Amino acid sequence: MSELSDKDLKQFEQRFLARRDELRRIIHDELLATQREEFVELAGQVHDSGDESIAELLIGIDLAGRQRELEEMQDVEAALERITAGSFGECMDCGDDINRSRLDAYPTAKRCLRCQTRYETTQRGGRDATPSL
Repeated sequence: MSELSDKDLKQFEQRFLARRDELRRIIHDELLATQREEFVELAGQVHDSGDESIAELLIGIDLAGRQRELEEMQDVEAALERITAGSFGECMDCGDDINRSRLDAYPTAKRCLRCQTRYETTQRGGRDATPSL
């Protein structure tokens, strides 16, 4: 965390708090819109357990569309926790500092570029990311 001053940390914290508030508003508004538009309509059409299952599935599909916002919210919350714990800007795998330019581009980064590359390669089962034909 040596690259980051107290001022830097405060700026990141303010950025995260603002983004968290924005995401909460987006998710809240989308869920209200969903409830009004689709859920209320589907709920009115449910007459048996089969219809109920289909309605729940359709609602689940709609909620899956919100997954990106929910994942970003989790990343923002985790970054705020790292600021509080004093570990923001440190790679969770090797403990080295995360490059400032990486944090500026991707503020919720949990890993340095080297460890992130290794992590992504491991997640693909060791395969190269280059598409094969």
